[in-house]
Amino acid sequence: MMLRPNQRQKLDDTDDKLFYAYPRFVTHVDEGFIQQLTDLYRERLQPNTRILDMMSSWVSHLPEEMQFAHVEGHGLNAEELARNPQLDRYFVQNLNENPQLPLPDRDFDAVLNCVSVQYVQYPEAVFSEIHRILKPDGVAIISFSNRMFFEKAIQAWRDASEATRVELVKSYFASVPGFTTPEVIARKSTAPNILQWLGAPGGDPFYAVVAYKQR
Repeated sequence: MMLRPNQRQKLDDTDDKLFYAYPRFVTHVDEGFIQQLTDLYRERLQPNTRILDMMSSWVSHLPEEMQFAHVEGHGLNAEELARNPQLDRYFVQNLNENPQLPLPDRDFDAVLNCVSVQYVQYPEAVFSEIHRILKPDGVAIISFSNRMFFEKAIQAWRDASEATRVELVKSYFASVPGFTTPEVIARKSTAPNILQWLGAPGGDPFYAVVAYKQR
């Protein structure tokens, strides 16, 4: 196994469904991060394709001007997912209990995960599922910043620096044969640390790790 058992542990090991039982209609990153993510989606996604927004919420940050054939949502709070206007369909599932997605092989052109990868306890299994459901040449985009629900992030993430977290996500892709070498997009914050913690505009660093399913 890539992660040791202690590295998968959370400070709050109660059922994740309890933690997410109540909807949170807020964004967990600042506007600068969201704009960079939407621009990345605009650059890497193609119109009229099938998208899975994994561990989604009430917003998906997809470019509003782009039309997709189907956007599937996944998450832990049905009320949040129901409010997301960009989803055509959604399902609720705890990936830490059951990482197997109820989706067909080679059915999606893109899989997206925004600011949630830090909560995945069995990334090897989840990234294997991402590979399974992607079409050949399909893209996976994993984005994150430095914010988290600390008690629900795995120890490997909590203990890591920002640079090490990037390497961690790269290793998740590398654990599954059949992905291209991951590409990293990193835009560190130029704001002082105190302003970052206060949530000042432009304070959130932006990281994305991108890989494609090989033919």
